[in-house]
Amino acid sequence: MGVTEKIRKRIFIFLFIPILVVIPFFTDDLTLKVISGVILLVYAGFIIFLRDSMRSSAVDNDVDLQSELFEEDDAIVKDRYETDAGEDFKIISQTKNIEVITADNFSSNIGRGNKDLFKPPDFKQNFEKIVHEELPEDVNHDEQFGFVLEKILNVVKDSFMAHTAAFFWYNKNRKRLTLERYVTSSSQITQQKFDLEDDILGKIVQKEEPELLTDISSNAEIDVIRYYSAPQGIKSFVGVPLFYGKSLTGILVLDSKVNDAFGIEQVYSLGRIVRVISIIITLFEEKFSESQAELRLNTLLNMLSHDKKIESESDLHRTIENAVQGLMDWDSFTFVSYYPSEQKFKTSKIINKTSLKYVGENLEIDLSGTLVGKAILSATPVKIDDTSVSEIPRFAKTEDVSFDGSFLAIPLVHDEQNFGVLCFESLKKNVYSNNEVTFIKNATKIFAFILHSYSTINVLKSLLSVDAETKTLNYDSFLERFTVDLVRSKELGIQGAIAMIKIDDFLEQDSLFESDPFPKIVRVVSQIIKDEMTPLNLIGRLSQKVFAVYFFNMSPKDVFLWAEKLRIKIARKPVAIVSKQTTFTVSIGVASTTNKTDVQEILTNAELALKKALEKGGNTVKSIN
Repeated sequence: MGVTEKIRKRIFIFLFIPILVVIPFFTDDLTLKVISGVILLVYAGFIIFLRDSMRSSAVDNDVDLQSELFEEDDAIVKDRYETDAGEDFKIISQTKNIEVITADNFSSNIGRGNKDLFKPPDFKQNFEKIVHEELPEDVNHDEQFGFVLEKILNVVKDSFMAHTAAFFWYNKNRKRLTLERYVTSSSQITQQKFDLEDDILGKIVQKEEPELLTDISSNAEIDVIRYYSAPQGIKSFVGVPLFYGKSLTGILVLDSKVNDAFGIEQVYSLGRIVRVISIIITLFEEKFSESQAELRLNTLLNMLSHDKKIESESDLHRTIENAVQGLMDWDSFTFVSYYPSEQKFKTSKIINKTSLKYVGENLEIDLSGTLVGKAILSATPVKIDDTSVSEIPRFAKTEDVSFDGSFLAIPLVHDEQNFGVLCFESLKKNVYSNNEVTFIKNATKIFAFILHSYSTINVLKSLLSVDAETKTLNYDSFLERFTVDLVRSKELGIQGAIAMIKIDDFLEQDSLFESDPFPKIVRVVSQIIKDEMTPLNLIGRLSQKVFAVYFFNMSPKDVFLWAEKLRIKIARKPVAIVSKQTTFTVSIGVASTTNKTDVQEILTNAELALKKALEKGGNTVKSIN
């Protein structure tokens, strides 16, 4: 009914328009025409305004109409679904925080977010700890590479969300895979060597191409993936080969407990990673080669240094020990020396860096049936890559060695004479390559020459009767001449005495001088003693710091006075050492030789007198009958 009434009103309003339009045509009165035109204009504007108002009213009416319809529906629903008292519910919307920009929170960086919002308090410290992590101290070349490789595996595992990331070395000669490093969420990794089989790792090696598994059944897991000691529920696997040069050297593998965890894109990404690893290997090898070559060169040059003097067996052992430290890596070193007097080879120097049982010094070498004996008899290096598979003993059939690894024996041959053997042993297997053996063989020729020189010098010294440094009688020659004089003096009934002279220890102050002053002091002392002697006296050098003077036909009292005079003269004698001058003192013990022919008894008495002089602080003379 409301709609019909609205239509009637609209028709009635529009009937005035034709009347107002017709009036100007039926009258000549200008006033009427103007009035009808103005009314028509106002009327048209009113109609336009009324039309907009009606549109708004129509929208309101539609809303009212919809409300009425919903109210009718609600009434129907209420009629159909009545609830019991207290069981009705309301849906309450979540409280909304309306964000409004005000003067308090206005910033030019709006929209960029709060950069420190999600940073933990120790964010910077943790990051600096990661980026500044240093290499472990006192590690070798292999351990340095292992450290870097482990960091790469950590990144790879986290980036690919893998369960395990592992790297294997491949030994082409033995056809064996060795687990080098791994990062895993499992505690059941089997870190061992794996023989090449027809599993997924074997396929990567044989085909030299990546392998991808996206759905591994639980029954097949233990056969497909062998580096776990127990099933892990692995569902996905990807492995890519690493090439060093043109040959396959290693394998990088990832696995996951999720199906389809890896795809072709991951294979390509891992290919880029193994390429980076191969470049790192190249850089490590170049760095190691340069550093090792420099170390070996310095070692050899140090051996040829002019201040290296080998005057005793201990000096020889010390020189060889310092030299082999820089030539190659080893866990145990043995120097086998030849003893001409016994015509036998024996172990003379042992250095064992491990806590495991090894051979001792002075062990005689069995020339037959041993590795070192084979090197001696053949004059050829002997290299054993794995001593656990060799039943041949190293040095002797009675030896007791408790560890296995790599063994290398280098004979020291010069002028067709074998002076000894250098023996190196490592706990690692397959350590010494043929190139290293060739280098060590050539480098150790200088050891053979040093041993040859040392042996020749000892032979020449044994033929000499004087000390080469002081031109006095050596120990053996002095005892021989002294014995003859003692017998002669006893038969003739002539008295005599011996003076034992020792250079005081506090004089050797190497830190005060640019070089060792002792050799010059020894020469000065020997010359002063000679200047105070007569043709009837006998002088000899008993040891490095001790001289002995025998006085034929001279009383012990007169020898004591002579010793006091010598002591004062030496103490007042300055010695020029390079640009400095120093003084030195001696201690002297005097013993009688009258009616005595036992050389050792006389020397013992002189040593007792010398000991008393030293107990007084040195620079003293004491006598004993």
